[in-house]
Amino acid sequence: MRSFHLAAEQRHLVWDNSIAPAVTVAPGDEITLELRDSSGDQLSRDDDDAAVARLDMAEVNPCTGPVHVVGAAPGDELVVTIFDIAVRDWAWTANIPHFGLLAADFPDPALRISTIRDGLVTLPSGVEIPARPMIGTIGVAPGTPGPAPLLVPTTSGGNMDIAQVNAGTALHLPVAVPGALFSAGDAHSVQGDGEVCGTGAETAATLHVRLELRTGAGTPSPWYEWEEHAGRRAAPDGARWVATTGIGPDLFAAAVEATRRAVDLVAARTTLAPIDAYLLLSLVGELRASEIVDAPNWVVSMHVPARYVG
Repeated sequence: MRSFHLAAEQRHLVWDNSIAPAVTVAPGDEITLELRDSSGDQLSRDDDDAAVARLDMAEVNPCTGPVHVVGAAPGDELVVTIFDIAVRDWAWTANIPHFGLLAADFPDPALRISTIRDGLVTLPSGVEIPARPMIGTIGVAPGTPGPAPLLVPTTSGGNMDIAQVNAGTALHLPVAVPGALFSAGDAHSVQGDGEVCGTGAETAATLHVRLELRTGAGTPSPWYEWEEHAGRRAAPDGARWVATTGIGPDLFAAAVEATRRAVDLVAARTTLAPIDAYLLLSLVGELRASEIVDAPNWVVSMHVPARYVG
């Protein structure tokens, strides 16, 4: 096992499988990636609402990478184990005009700067939220040639904004091109399910991961294994979950796909017949809108307590 490092300057602003790799690693290697915040460092901690209107949207959501994984081939599964997400000491949250679930209700720009200290994200209002650093954009290059926007999630991953993609999570991504071409960006110090205003507590970060391959695993869409953290939910700290995803322009269809994937996963990893896996999900599964703002695609996750998945 070897270790590698990528600086934030080694970044790209579109998904494109023709982008030359910034580094080549072998399966099992670890890598740290420096991530700029999702504004591309256009916003500073001293800015006010007016800075939001000046954002150059062509520069937002930069990703560090891509990383070529030796031997990765279409039909394989890239397993990204997240060891750590080290964030800076401040974050921003903004209402960007024409963006977000309630864009029609809140047409004006707004910017709030939070401080991050001792495991807490403190808003200007004084509200304190337990920090839970996560990665909003993480994925591999799509199989379709040509540039594609970083802001839109696809079945190759990307800007999924899944709140549970944090330290301790193992994210499984479908490889679409030789070498996989892995990249990441858009770190948050905390974010709720849905990211309804379109931004989390946006921050710069250093991401530490291990990249592994499952040959011929053939997952059709990302899925992940994650662990409960104190202060987030009512479940005991340390509870493990497995979650599947549905990604597309129709929220209902995405929910159907996430549930179908969960049925397949439970049936494959247990002795349950598919019908029994389906009935089980109705009792213990948690269907969540993970991301509902990055048009034209939305992300739905079906979460299953790991003890039922084998």
